[in-house]
Amino acid sequence: MAAQQTYRLFDVALKQRTVLSPSLTRMVFAAPDVANMKTDGPDQRIKVFFPLAGQAAPEVPQGEDWYARYRALPDTERAPMRTYTLRALRPDVGEVDIDFVLHGETGPASRWAMQARVGDRVGLLAPDARVEASSEGYEWKPPAQVKRVLLVADDTALPAVAGILEGLAQWPQPPEVQAFLEVEHEADVLPLQAPPGAQLFWLAREGAAHGQRLQDAVRARIGPYGPRHGEQELAEIDIDQDILWEQASATGGGLYAWVAGEAGAVMAIRRHLVKTCGIDRQAITFMGYWRHGKVLD
Repeated sequence: MAAQQTYRLFDVALKQRTVLSPSLTRMVFAAPDVANMKTDGPDQRIKVFFPLAGQAAPEVPQGEDWYARYRALPDTERAPMRTYTLRALRPDVGEVDIDFVLHGETGPASRWAMQARVGDRVGLLAPDARVEASSEGYEWKPPAQVKRVLLVADDTALPAVAGILEGLAQWPQPPEVQAFLEVEHEADVLPLQAPPGAQLFWLAREGAAHGQRLQDAVRARIGPYGPRHGEQELAEIDIDQDILWEQASATGGGLYAWVAGEAGAVMAIRRHLVKTCGIDRQAITFMGYWRHGKVLD
């Protein structure tokens, strides 16, 4: 219900595309109505709808019950939808940036991004600036006095991490920051704005399984931290059926962690941080942004 009240559909057109690296491309979308879009956090989630073959723009039901009617459409009539991070918003000029990971003709989003031309239209389900309530479509909510930040992400979560680091760089007294970032190739490493002293560990897959480099690096560099929080219960989640999504709720000023990427890798890192390192699970946000071989939207 909250998403229906605070999010709405924006019809936008591709204005510019910028190649960031061999696997990453930034799409700048524009429309006068973007002046009424907002973002509430650096990892703001939005939905992107892509047109079906023969459509100039995706056809998406409107109204409060739009999602039920959308899901009821047959596959041949339902516009593909994927979740993305709103990388940057410039409402004064009606522009919004979304970074795409290109991985061939393996799905509707990558396929569209590889073929898109200036003027091509998509639909964005994004927060409505005319609604005062928060969209709640973001998970980066660190305690005000946090002393240490741990970020773990693959390339699908890289736009969110980039925004988080930019925000931390503006803090008068930024916390200690460690970020583990997995990308496809060495050439996909990007220059990111980060707080002074931040440790950014770039991990190129170069043929390794998705998430394996992240798991190896976290296990090698992150060990027991602070006082152990006893034997914390950690229920297993069927990540082939359910989305792994756990929001941190700790308010203390110690460690705050944000982990996002392929769900299997996030599950393994979750076990290491909570069970092996003894970190308070309430201080860690875990998000399975995607699942290998599955569509989670």
